[in-house]
Amino acid sequence: MTTVHEASDEVSVWEDDPGAPPSTRTPVLRARPALRTAPLAVDVQGAVPPDAEGAVRYWTAAEALGRTVALYAPLFPADEFPNGAAWNPAVGDVLVADLNAGVDLNAYYDRGGLAFFRQHVSGVTVWSGESPDIVSHETGHAVLDALCPWMWDAASAEIAAFHESFGDMTAVLAGLRLATLREQVIGETGGELSRSSRLSRLAEQLGWAVRQLAPSSADPDCLRNASNELFYRDPVTLPPSAPASQLSSEPHSFSRVFTGAFLRSLAGMVHTVAGTGQVDDEALLTAGQDAATLLVTAVTDTAAVPSYYAQVAAHLIEADQEKFGGKYAAALQAAFVRHGILSPASAEAIIDGATGDDDEKVGERSIAPGAPHPRGASTSEVAVSGRPYGLPEDLTVHAPVEAPRFSVAPAALSRGELVTTPGEDVAAAFVEDLFRQGRVAVPREYQRGFAAASGVDGTLRTHEVANNGAGLVLVRRVFD
Repeated sequence: MTTVHEASDEVSVWEDDPGAPPSTRTPVLRARPALRTAPLAVDVQGAVPPDAEGAVRYWTAAEALGRTVALYAPLFPADEFPNGAAWNPAVGDVLVADLNAGVDLNAYYDRGGLAFFRQHVSGVTVWSGESPDIVSHETGHAVLDALCPWMWDAASAEIAAFHESFGDMTAVLAGLRLATLREQVIGETGGELSRSSRLSRLAEQLGWAVRQLAPSSADPDCLRNASNELFYRDPVTLPPSAPASQLSSEPHSFSRVFTGAFLRSLAGMVHTVAGTGQVDDEALLTAGQDAATLLVTAVTDTAAVPSYYAQVAAHLIEADQEKFGGKYAAALQAAFVRHGILSPASAEAIIDGATGDDDEKVGERSIAPGAPHPRGASTSEVAVSGRPYGLPEDLTVHAPVEAPRFSVAPAALSRGELVTTPGEDVAAAFVEDLFRQGRVAVPREYQRGFAAASGVDGTLRTHEVANNGAGLVLVRRVFD
């Protein structure tokens, strides 16, 4: 491997992931990315390492950061960002990535920046920041936090899972911006993007490393595969953890339902663009850009509700009507029905409402009354009993209790639709899941009974109990 100098016009980077050992992949040449350029300025902490492997790692992260923000920066809604796209104010003007934050098989976004880790596993040192999939995923968390900051503290397994799904969808969409990867994907899938491929197999090397230590904790060929057949379940009814072969309410696990539906809808969009012709590079590029446009539009319009997946899906279909004249309606409907995120009646009713069909109550579902293009969302503070967790008083959390903007519902497992769990119950279930998973840091003065177990192992605490002067509150630390 040749050392790449900082002054070069081209740098060597990994295309999407170094691959699971023994990988034969080699870095490719890409244009040297410009850092700290607005909007959505990014940077990599420290100087370019003098050694070849370190330089590739540095430029891989820098190129993935730049490619990801180039995808989203033009799509930020002008009415909310009149001066152009910007990070969450807590981040500042520049999102900085630390590629050597410590020893772990992990990466996270914490409103201060991006942290990537390393760990030596079975003779291989795995650097999470060396994978463009992982870098794009974590950058996706930062993008979504800029667009929808209310989601940060939302006490909802489904909303937390969507944050993870947004990261994985970002990795897929950012990958489609690479001509070399588009060519490989067409060859690998025959143009059927919903099939498993390098594009759908996310974080192959990190997934391999995780399997060496916990064989059931990752998919067989990657960390998570966007090509899947997972069907929606109300996360309140699911266990808080499960092997990768099963579905749980844990956000990374449950995220796969929406990611699978999104990849399937993207595959249908590709065929829509290609028409009767053969799927080609242009079809993948166009569909990817259009999918990103729909995704940003949908998430900025969706309310803070318990059945969040169904609402985002409904907004995606509505956004297609507005921006593309319903061009992708069939692809979107089919994908979200296939994965149970929308019942068939709900999916059909959205089209009827958007087109003004006289028979607008198919399946007794219709667009909910109110402003057709509401912006912004907010959670509400509710009290969850702290007693079961050894806390001396109730815990205030942010529950998703807004009125839904579409009257749609996910599918039941057999037929018909699911009844939505109330937002207060969703929040209580989320809190219980966090304590069961050991994800909550509890200050020493409150560590008695169950709460005393909060520091007994090395599990990353994504949340913490804090006292805001009025009582105990649950606060998110990171998306990992």
